[in-house]
Amino acid sequence: MTTCAAQTSPRKRAGNGAVQRNDADEVGLDALVGHAGYAVRRFQIWIFQDFIKTLGEVDIRPTQYSVLTVIGANPGLSQMAVAKRLGIERARLVHLLDSLEQRRYVKRIKSKTDRRSHALYLTAPGAAALSKFKRLAAEHERHVEAKLGRENRQHLLRILADFT
Repeated sequence: MTTCAAQTSPRKRAGNGAVQRNDADEVGLDALVGHAGYAVRRFQIWIFQDFIKTLGEVDIRPTQYSVLTVIGANPGLSQMAVAKRLGIERARLVHLLDSLEQRRYVKRIKSKTDRRSHALYLTAPGAAALSKFKRLAAEHERHVEAKLGRENRQHLLRILADFT
């Protein structure tokens, strides 16, 4: 796997053409270099930055995209089920759903069997928006593949499959 861009900062040239070192270049990582968690976190930062940049025109964040995708694939799912499946705190999901409802992407319908529960559905504009988001997310995945290589990306997905 290649190193992610967030780990190395580009060097700038001074007015006289000499290369200026960034202070971050001087900071040694010691044992962090061998820690999977550190490497995964740095890669996650790169992944999120690229996702946000690639989907910037539609103002959608990774968690919002995940929620819309799960609701789109499972119409009528409860808020609790979405929160559990995606590992999102219930209170945070409520706030997130409020924002998606304000954008008219999602609607909540009170459950007929449990008055405390709501079933989640995409609206027509939400379904159309999700279709566009998926196209942009596919572009983002092409960036990931360009960074890692096709085989490494597929290998990474196989490794991480146990955590999804």
